[in-house]
Amino acid sequence: MSSESETGAIPAYVYATYIRAAPEQVWKALTDPELTARFWGHANVSDWQAGSTWEHRRTDGSGTADVTGHVLVAEPPTRLVLTFEDRPDLFIDQAATVTFLIEPGRDIVRLTVTHEKLRDRTALRAISHGWPAVLANLKSLLETGEPLPQEPWEMAPSGS
Repeated sequence: MSSESETGAIPAYVYATYIRAAPEQVWKALTDPELTARFWGHANVSDWQAGSTWEHRRTDGSGTADVTGHVLVAEPPTRLVLTFEDRPDLFIDQAATVTFLIEPGRDIVRLTVTHEKLRDRTALRAISHGWPAVLANLKSLLETGEPLPQEPWEMAPSGS
């Protein structure tokens, strides 16, 4: 059982990165299953319409979805809001949410990811390691045509 300090007042996680790409390229990278498979190791599958379901499917051929959710907001190419859970039994209003905000600025975009309603500090620690790795891989793919030469999320976080 989690202690109060483990479950109380979990802050939202916010991470921003700058990518040399057009907003449409970043949107496509976040929503195209073939591209997400290249930089995230999972294919994000949905029709990306508000109210639709989405799945974060393994690329090992098993068809297993490690994360599922619903598309809450889809405003191509600038804003995507999803519920994001590894527990399909949660109601939408109980699920964690992830917002991708894509802001253009001449030849680059600022991609801000906000992950809210985390269930506990263990989840916060996991995504605090995961999002920077995923977004570094996305940035590398869009800027060079290739993801990083090793999966960055496999590197142990500092202090581990």
